[in-house]
Amino acid sequence: MTDNKDIIKRISSTDLHNASAKQAYNRRLFEEVAPQYARITRLMSFGRDRIWKQQLIDMLPAADAPACLDMACGTGDLTLKLHERFPEASITAVDLSEDMLNICRSRCMHTLNIDILCADMNAIQAPDHSFDFITGGYAIRNSPDLKRTLGEIRRLLKPGATAAFLDFSRSNSRILQHMQLGLLSFWGKLWGFLLHRNPHIYGYIAESLKHFPARSELEALCREAGLVIQKRKLLFFGFIELIVLT
Repeated sequence: MTDNKDIIKRISSTDLHNASAKQAYNRRLFEEVAPQYARITRLMSFGRDRIWKQQLIDMLPAADAPACLDMACGTGDLTLKLHERFPEASITAVDLSEDMLNICRSRCMHTLNIDILCADMNAIQAPDHSFDFITGGYAIRNSPDLKRTLGEIRRLLKPGATAAFLDFSRSNSRILQHMQLGLLSFWGKLWGFLLHRNPHIYGYIAESLKHFPARSELEALCREAGLVIQKRKLLFFGFIELIVLT
């Protein structure tokens, strides 16, 4: 295997604004981190990640047998939590990385009604208005084309249906943005060096957040796509946010 220092380098601002370049980077990145992904999310969140994901699931309305899409499902945390909350649900889990999906498949192998597919979040092969719920953990920030992703979410949701996302959050305040990005960059690079001897692997989180819309801008983009933020909850001193859309 090629040394990950040669595979994962600091992504440039130009690449973050180029859909195909960002998508290719994400694929390489998540193939590299897949074996450590569950561990690093626990470490970086001080063990809070599982609680946040449970809160996301708990914010979904009651339903008997909903059709669910877990977008950028990774290793399947939200996929399994959807199944626990809605045992009769039909669940589609998609991700760009086969390495992440292989872990997801092994975790879900004894679970019925879960389809696991390798797919681009901006090109889900499903008819319009297919899903009652769409979820994503750290998904929309990694989108290579956020406007297109929001449009795809709007296309796939049934009328009046719900989407819920957990992700890092960018403050509306420039001063707070500067502080958040500085702390997040240090924290990510530290763990990247400790686990991979490559600070850029988790330093990418701060780089991607730098180019992600601030909270008010994200809300405006959602409205433009025909989505309304019904609930939002800031977590971890404002570094993380839960949003619920219809």
